[in-house]
Amino acid sequence: MKVLQRLDDSLALAEEERLLLDAVRALCRDHLRPHAAEYDRSAEFPWDNVHAINKLGLNGMFIPDEYGGAMTSYVSYLAAVREMAKACASSAMVWSNTFHAVKPVIDFASHEQKTRLLPKIAAGGLVSLCITEPTAGSDATGMKTRFTPDGDDIIINGSKIFITCGNHAEFYGLFGKWSEIDNDRAAISFVLVEKGAEGLTVLGKEDKMGQRAAPIVGLSFNNVRVPRENLFCEPGDGLKILFSALNKSRPSIAAHALGIARAAFEDAVAYINQRQQSGRNIIEFQGIQFMLADMVTDLALCESWLWRVGAMIDAGEEDIGIEASMLKMRASDLAMRITTDAVQLYGGYGYCKDYPMERYMRDAKITQIYEGTNQIHRQLIGRSFIEK
Repeated sequence: MKVLQRLDDSLALAEEERLLLDAVRALCRDHLRPHAAEYDRSAEFPWDNVHAINKLGLNGMFIPDEYGGAMTSYVSYLAAVREMAKACASSAMVWSNTFHAVKPVIDFASHEQKTRLLPKIAAGGLVSLCITEPTAGSDATGMKTRFTPDGDDIIINGSKIFITCGNHAEFYGLFGKWSEIDNDRAAISFVLVEKGAEGLTVLGKEDKMGQRAAPIVGLSFNNVRVPRENLFCEPGDGLKILFSALNKSRPSIAAHALGIARAAFEDAVAYINQRQQSGRNIIEFQGIQFMLADMVTDLALCESWLWRVGAMIDAGEEDIGIEASMLKMRASDLAMRITTDAVQLYGGYGYCKDYPMERYMRDAKITQIYEGTNQIHRQLIGRSFIEK
């Protein structure tokens, strides 16, 4: 583990960020990890974990100080996501999902909007980002949700699917199309909807393969009326908001995937150092050592790229879409491969729920799908080389 520990120790974090990360690790060790298997079994929302996370004030990591937070570097946020995902992938997704949804508020909201919304989120409020629809997955321009201006209000009609924590969120960052703009891409706009709005209905919760305690639901908007002041920027500015949000959320998904991969790798190494076959510890077999060599090498390289992309964002670089796609694609593919290999290293026990390996494998799969499928990311990366 020395090579991975050295990589962790090399992170350029401020002293207060290191202390906070130590507190996150203690939270994961003492609270999140011990309950992860039960939350996976029951698929109940992990309120105890959410309260413990809020007790540490971790939402403040992504809220500027002037709005009630204690904003830290993006790299430190990624490190916290990875630690949580190692302990409980569902709880990590519940927490990081609020970051994904609140980042457009931080980057694009007016001062008045920030003053009205961000203190509530810093105090622990949950937020959901609403993009996906039955006809709009990786191609968000296919969305049908419609925003119709009506005096000082906006009337919303449409539906969303696969909305993480949509049944518990206090705010919804909603993408839809402005009715007065005909062009599909140019019409995309972004508004904020508050919990309890008349005409907003939460539909059924999906029964998921993995990350079972992080619920995904459908939402219906039937003549939902919100004040025009909940519109971010101008009508038609939604696409730039969406792309900016994805550039910040995709590295977060990568950190989440790498946390699951690290947990599987570390648990597998501990197991094969104890488990014997033919009178020898499993780790002494050359074929097993070859598997470990491939796993740890790819893990170290991918984590290095995680910290590199995080540093680019902290430095204020905006044009990082390809780097973010490369990171999300490779990290999620690696998480699926490492968790699959870890199940193999456990043998028959890896297939049994008494051990965490099968859960890691199930938790890893979705990271290849959301925030753009990996097929889409390969297309984005490949076509970036077309000379114009």
